[in-house]
Amino acid sequence: MSGYPHGVAQATRTDPMRMLEEIKRQALEALGGLPGTLYVPIEDALKLASLKTDGKNNFYEEQAALWMLRQQQASHVMRYRQQVAQGFDDFRALRIRSGGEVQLRLVDEQQLEYELASGRLNEALVARFARPLDTLQSRLQTLSEAMRVPVGVNPIGPDRLVTAFAQTFLEAQVPDTLRARLFRHYETELVRVLGELYARVNTLLATSGYGSAAPAPASPRAEAPRRDGYAPPPGFGGAGDGFGGLGVAAPFTHASGAGNFGRTLSTPMSNQDIAAMAGELAELRSQLHAWRESLPKDEAGPALGTATARNAGPRREMRVDEILSVASLLQAEPPDAFARALAVSGRLGETIRDHLQDGARRLGLNPEQACFSSEEEDAIDLVALLFDSLFQHNALQDRARRLYARLVLPYVKVALTDNGVFVKREHPARRLLDAITEACEGNDAETAQDRELLDRATEISQRIVAEYNEDLAVFELAHAELDALLAQQRRRIELQEQRAAKATYGRERLGAAREQAESALSERLAEPELTQAVADFLAMPWRHHVVQTLLRDGADPRRHAEAIALGDALLMADRMAGQNRGRELADQLLALQPAIVECLASSGLDDSAAQHGMAGLVRALATPDTPRSRRPSPPLTMPEDDVSESERKLWLAGGTDTMTHDQILAERMRTLEVGDWVRLTDVQGESVAAKIAWVSPLTSRFLLVNRRGIRMLVISPEELASLASAGRLTIGAERTAFDEAMRQVRRHLDRAPVAR
Repeated sequence: MSGYPHGVAQATRTDPMRMLEEIKRQALEALGGLPGTLYVPIEDALKLASLKTDGKNNFYEEQAALWMLRQQQASHVMRYRQQVAQGFDDFRALRIRSGGEVQLRLVDEQQLEYELASGRLNEALVARFARPLDTLQSRLQTLSEAMRVPVGVNPIGPDRLVTAFAQTFLEAQVPDTLRARLFRHYETELVRVLGELYARVNTLLATSGYGSAAPAPASPRAEAPRRDGYAPPPGFGGAGDGFGGLGVAAPFTHASGAGNFGRTLSTPMSNQDIAAMAGELAELRSQLHAWRESLPKDEAGPALGTATARNAGPRREMRVDEILSVASLLQAEPPDAFARALAVSGRLGETIRDHLQDGARRLGLNPEQACFSSEEEDAIDLVALLFDSLFQHNALQDRARRLYARLVLPYVKVALTDNGVFVKREHPARRLLDAITEACEGNDAETAQDRELLDRATEISQRIVAEYNEDLAVFELAHAELDALLAQQRRRIELQEQRAAKATYGRERLGAAREQAESALSERLAEPELTQAVADFLAMPWRHHVVQTLLRDGADPRRHAEAIALGDALLMADRMAGQNRGRELADQLLALQPAIVECLASSGLDDSAAQHGMAGLVRALATPDTPRSRRPSPPLTMPEDDVSESERKLWLAGGTDTMTHDQILAERMRTLEVGDWVRLTDVQGESVAAKIAWVSPLTSRFLLVNRRGIRMLVISPEELASLASAGRLTIGAERTAFDEAMRQVRRHLDRAPVAR
């Protein structure tokens, strides 16, 4: 049975052994010297790290180990080349692939560390080069069938190349920190080399008869011939038509490199989901078009080269690959203009257009003869509105503005090639922007953890600028890295919310206990005329004792009843003293002595001071003609909860006395649950998202915290209803920053006046 599908004759193919040798030659030529290229950049990195730490960290061990590795550079390069070549021997079954039963043995710690580092690097490379690897694996399978050998491991796949690298340095004495640097720089070199190598090998196999040479299908518009003969510069290949030609399924694919539309997501979507999201995108674009038409002509900026359009002839619409080429040219330039535009709402879209126009001139495109298409306008406007919304509705510090400014052009490129970013919540670019906003929002870099988050987010934004070229795997890897660090912050936020809830609950319990104690005291001072000593005892130690009993033993009604009974017993003792019932009074005081001493001790008095206080009370009651009178209840001496008062000054102008509320709306507020998000506007007009972190079991009030878990406000359903009636509360804010930003974008577009 022939191993060639669809009746392709063997004579039409290059000899498979010669083909494998040619691939091996090209692989060794591209990869063979990689270990020797790592030492200089690592040495430079160590010098730079030493300078940054002002000598506080000792890099001597790493530098010494690196020096030893450099002495063995030739042998390491030779061993690496042997390892790569061995992969080709294994592929054509020159070595036994299965040795039968494998003996179990202990793995030493160094080998285990290499295996862990290799696993992480392999996963990153597989994700980055998924599409060319899939194509290459299919063509290598055809090559194996032609050689009539079982399908082997891809000899230039990430797994094989990472294993070759680990085996090269396995016997060397390398510190953990230097090992991490080696793997990191090796990854950088592989990323630089593999894309071109895989493309060459795939083309070689296809043209030699081992797989289809047909390119990935493109939309009709992307493949249409150009009348002006324009060809993008090298490295700026087209990536599909984005908004105009991707169709219904387009928003749900990853763009995976220049000239390719990308691979579908690993989780298939139902037809209903696809239709719903396509409908959502169509509605969003309809809103956008209506909004753009409502703008004054001098603000809409609809075309490239508008200033000279009146005297120019008909202009053609620029292709997406041309815009991508321009954006890629500008992507690495300083983002100062975008940072300034983010400081002024509504200026970002204009700035993006100006920059793209300037970049078009640099690439030799005449702005007087070209304009943006409607789809490109949509992409630019949506990205501008998205970033504006993020800055208007999140507590982002000034430092974050430059970070976001770097991301503007990469996200314009994403929007041009994959409009699903605006409607699909699992889109990798969308998830990364959520993670970056989570790291930056409200982050004033006060703690070491906050500074680390900001530094990592800044580093990742720089990496996106440096590496993104229509391959969404860059966003996936960056999100995974930042999300791992954010997991620690989320735990801190959760603990912060719990502490805020416990502190609020403690204050509420204290307030409730003080109110009960105050009520009990007022009730007992209202009726009889009392001696000064008994009245003072009830007003101070006894009232405090009742409060402490309620707080410490709130679940034990017996203890509270005993504390109340002590106050009633002292009233009876005072009455006995006034009636000169000496014997009964003595018996009463003897019976009350343990309770009185315990009451005094709860106020912080030691046993000696408590006994002294007991003696003073006895002396006062021992004299029948001691003056007695009615005494008002003194004010509470414990400090009030001034936190709530300062909160209300920020959010509830005029206090609660002047607030009115709708009863039906208040009932609606009572249905809010822990975890729900709302959006609040303070008295200065600043809007911020708030989460319901806790509902008081005592007062039914809500504890609202910001996205960093910091307490913002403790508020009743009635006060929430009043804020909602005043237009300063919105229920149902989204959980993620991107979702909330798109929600605000839609609200902004909905408010656009109808064009006449």
